Amino acid sequence: MLYREGTALERKVKIPMPPSGKLVDASEVPIKESCERWTELTLEDGAIIRVKPTIIGAVRVEGQYDPDGNPFYALKGGPNAMVIVQAPEHLKKPAGAGSQGKAN
Repeated sequence: MLYREGTALERKVKIPMPPSGKLVDASEVPIKESCERWTELTLEDGAIIRVKPTIIGAVRVEGQYDPDGNPFYALKGGPNAMVIVQAPEHLKKPAGAGSQGKAN
């Protein structure tokens, strides 16, 4: 069922809440605008990992708030996130080495 909260149409859903997986009431909130940016992690071993998640939706969990009183939102991610790894030379596979260590 759709209802109007503010100016956006929202649909009531049930979602599992970690860590218990208990189903709770939530409202799907349409995404008005998205600015996808990269998260960049520099690891102690010198590798740099850049990640861009794919967010396909957002839900506001009914009756759940953070310590500042803001509503709790859960994001629905797509099955794929873009990942780029830039490793220092000492971590790269030696030339001529087999194909061990393939990513899944």
